[in-house]
Amino acid sequence: MTSVSQDLAGQIALVTGASRGIGEAIAYSLAIRGAHVVITARTAGGLEDLEDRIHNAGGSATIAPLDLTDGDSIARLAAAVAERWNKLDMLVLNAAMLGTLTPVAAIDGKEFNRTLTLNLIAQQALIANFDPLLRRSDAGKLLALTSSVASEPRAYWGAYAASKAALETLIISYGAEMRNISTLRTAILNPGATRTAMRARAYPGEDPASIKNPEAVGEYVAARMIEGFDSTARFTLPKVM
Repeated sequence: MTSVSQDLAGQIALVTGASRGIGEAIAYSLAIRGAHVVITARTAGGLEDLEDRIHNAGGSATIAPLDLTDGDSIARLAAAVAERWNKLDMLVLNAAMLGTLTPVAAIDGKEFNRTLTLNLIAQQALIANFDPLLRRSDAGKLLALTSSVASEPRAYWGAYAASKAALETLIISYGAEMRNISTLRTAILNPGATRTAMRARAYPGEDPASIKNPEAVGEYVAARMIEGFDSTARFTLPKVM
């Protein structure tokens, strides 16, 4: 059994999109460092598997299946966290959808709306609902996952890139607002090329062995959460770690 450290003991973390890939790896890495992790995704299956892994390693987790595009669900989750712990120490905004890679003129309006709803509007709803709980932490931390296409747009990635560029602006603005009035700090992480299902859909011909696994990202995030960071921080990971 993996030995659980006490680096994050007594801290509460919420990780979205935690049923697989990078979100799963981040949640596990935080949990084995002593944090109690609230894990969310649309379906319960992957969350239950992760909860078992965490418990078998000696950590603790709470599963919260929900659709982040439903604002009422986010509000109910925030109320439940407030009732049980009255604070939130770490919020990891990982959940996102890639959508179809297509020319801007060919973007499907309905799919674009879904992409923006999950990748941007739901993220603001999470911030709005969990802001009071993050501020009750002695050192609240918010980390949002982004992509290189947010700052370096390229052909056919317009819809996804636009959603991530807007998310970055939202997080940086929030961090600037919090800097002088709260101990809450925000950061943006570009994980770079990582072996995930989303990456495989975007780059079907890529050799998975040529890029890092999600566990490397999880370890990196856990280290940043332990060490802390300044508000509006930006981190970018290499292709191989």
